[in-house]
Parts: sequence; C-alpha cells; structure tokens
Amino acid sequence: MSSPLLRGPRWADVRLHRTALWTAGGLVVLAAALTGYFRWAAATYPATLDGCGIGPCENSFLGFASAQSLLNEYMRNASQALLLLPALIGVFVAGPMTGRELEAGLHRLAWTQSVTPARWLASKLTVAAALGVAGTLALMGVFQLGASGIPGRWNLSWSDRGVYEATGPTLLAYCLLAVAVGALAGLLVRRTLLAMSLTGLVTGGVLLAIGSVRWHLFPVDTVSGRASGTPLQYTMHGLPQNSLIMDSGVHNAAGERFIAGQCSPGQMADFPCPSDTRITGWYAEFHPHSHFWYVQLIETGIVLALAAAAGYAAFRVLRRRTP
Repeated sequence: MSSPLLRGPRWADVRLHRTALWTAGGLVVLAAALTGYFRWAAATYPATLDGCGIGPCENSFLGFASAQSLLNEYMRNASQALLLLPALIGVFVAGPMTGRELEAGLHRLAWTQSVTPARWLASKLTVAAALGVAGTLALMGVFQLGASGIPGRWNLSWSDRGVYEATGPTLLAYCLLAVAVGALAGLLVRRTLLAMSLTGLVTGGVLLAIGSVRWHLFPVDTVSGRASGTPLQYTMHGLPQNSLIMDSGVHNAAGERFIAGQCSPGQMADFPCPSDTRITGWYAEFHPHSHFWYVQLIETGIVLALAAAAGYAAFRVLRRRTP
C-alpha cells in the first residue's frame, strides 16, 4: 500500500532506487551512531592534565590524546565531508535517476503509461528534492549533536567552510541546486557517466565560487584607533570576539592604509606603500557573528534562484526534445 504522496511515477522512482535509498539511510544511521558515541565518550572520559602533550599518552583514547580530541578531529572532518553532499545528490539525480533512463530508453515506457513527459520529470525532481532535503536535515542534526559536545566549539569556527554550510539553510539550497542541475545535465547529454561528471563539476564549481565571495555579499564593520607603543606596534580595541577579520592594518596621518612591517625601506619596492609610512592609527574590517544569518539568507536566495533557473531550463529542454 503506497502513501498518497507516493503514487504513480513517484512511487515507481522510490521502488526503482530503493537499494540506494536504504544505503543512504544506513549511512545516516551510522553517522548518528558514531557521533553519538564520540559525544558520549567526550563527556564520560574528560581530558586530564597529565603532561602527555608530546609523544603517546598512556591513557590515550583510540589513538588520540583523549576522547575530546577524537571528537574535535571527527567533527572537523565531518564538516568538510558535508560539503560533498550536494555534489553526491546531483550526481545521483543526473546518473541513475535521469541519465540512465534516457540512455536506455526506459523513459518511453513511462510516457506510454498515461504519464506526460512534464509529469515524469516533475516526479523525479520532487522525489529527489524531498529525499535530499530530508537526508541533509538529518545529517545537519547529527552535526549539531556532535558540535554541542565541543566546549566553545573549539576548532569549529562559525565562518569555516563546512561549519558555515552545515549550520544554516545554505546547505539545503545547494542540495536543491544539485537536484536541478542533475536533471538538466541528464536531459542535455543523455549519457549516464557524462551527466554525472558534468553535474559534479558544475555543482562543485558553484559551491566553490560562491563560497569564495560570500563574505563580500554583506558590508563589513570597521573599527579603528590610534596607534600605541613603538611605530610598528598597535593594539586593536573594540573588536568583538569570534569575529571574522577581512582586512587589518595601519594608516598614516593622511589616512592611507598599509601593512605594518611590509613598508620598511628595504621592502618599499615590493609592496604598494605610501610615501609617508609613519603610523598614526590602525584599522580592522570584520564580520561579527551577528552577520552570519544575513550572509546565510543572501547566499541562500542566490543559490535558490540558480536552482529555479536550472529547473526551468530542464523543463524547456524536455519540451523541445519531446515529439
């Protein structure tokens, strides 16, 4: 008995790819079990100050100095692994869900069973999007479980790649983009391996490109003050803790900015230095933690717009190639 939401082509898609879905579900359960165990171990076996910072410790935990050290390293790697999730989802949609059916001609059978091409594609997009979002939300919850066991989230900065995506809606938006790009690639090339490769490259490229400019999507805050101490020493006051510093340096009496230490007489030819290198003050441009959600929402909107464009293009391609 199928669910009312899983009838017709949707139910067929779930049944056809049930092995992959069970495997993905098993991996989510495994990630939850490992994270829960490491989280429990870090709380049950706290680190001790026994002077074993250099060399192997007698009371090591699975080869690490302590259970807390193992949790820290595990979560750092897990945050990086989550960046692969959108590409994996897109590759699956482009390959087994779309490209393979088009390459083998199986789509014609579905189209003769009172299923229009548009409904055939819509069912694949909705099933992939729903399952991708559900799995991503589950993994994000698992990540939060592990991160909650790290005091002060040491080694996990809110602005780091992976951590940033896993703690906001941006990762979900990238997964939806991957679904749309995967469907479009499958329709365009109609070859399983080629569609999978193209989707992985496009999804990964967009993730890297937007990630490299995300902190320029929202204006930075600036603090400045008068230099203190020797000419090459200055002290930053008023800079919030846990901030992401985008730029910092010193300036002269005219307000020209430069970096202290790079404008000594022997280095003047190698750096763009002003003629007057006497330091009168310092400056810092930064994103406080409060900018996290502003950047998240802006980036999410951009990625969702790209996903909508890719989805629209997929339906246009399907319409043109349907007799």
